[in-house]
Order: sequence, then structure tokens, then C-alpha cells
Amino acid sequence: MTEFEKLKEKILAFRDARDWKQFHSPKNLAEGLSIEAAELMENFLWKTTDQSYDLSDTELARVKDEVSDIFTFLMYLCHELKIDLVAETNRKIEKNAKKYPVDKAKGNCLKYTEYE
Repeated sequence: MTEFEKLKEKILAFRDARDWKQFHSPKNLAEGLSIEAAELMENFLWKTTDQSYDLSDTELARVKDEVSDIFTFLMYLCHELKIDLVAETNRKIEKNAKKYPVDKAKGNCLKYTEYE
């Protein structure tokens, strides 16, 4: 079992011990994921780009908590919808490689539909 699979099992065991699966419909998990992402963004609100790289230990600890919450909600959602996160991420990287070829995408932030 990989570290990823072990972590997934640990996350699911945590949930199951608390009987929370009953609340984990895909709709609720997607909403929770969005809320956790907003809580992550809150940690950067009113900071400049430079300040966002220079977080205090307390600020970084809060960011780590939110990143962990996002990952956990994503794992729950993938589990409920039987999505292989690793396989789908690899598939999406290949898809994006075609949409964003290095010769057109390197060094710019244009959307692929804006390439000439």
C-alpha cells in the first residue's frame, strides 16, 4: 500500500469513526471543498504578493490547516464518486500539455483560447 493509499484509509477511518459519511453527499462535499478553499484565501486577504511569500509561523500554520482540510474534502469527494485522483490528475496533465504547449505557453499567462 502506498503512502497515498494509507493516508486515504486514515482519512476514511477518521470519518467513519464519527459517523460522518451520512453527511458526505457529493453536493455537500463540493460545497465544503469550496468553503475550505475560501478559508485558505482568507489567510492572504489584503496581503501583497510579496507578503504572501513571507508568512509568520502562525499564519503559515493556519494555511497548512486549510490546505489539509481542502485535501481531506477532496479525498472524501473522490471516494464517494469513485474517482482515482492520481489517474485523473495524470490524465489532466496530459490534456493540459496539449492545450498549453511549451512553445506557446512558456512565460505567459494566456488562456489556450487566446493563442494565435
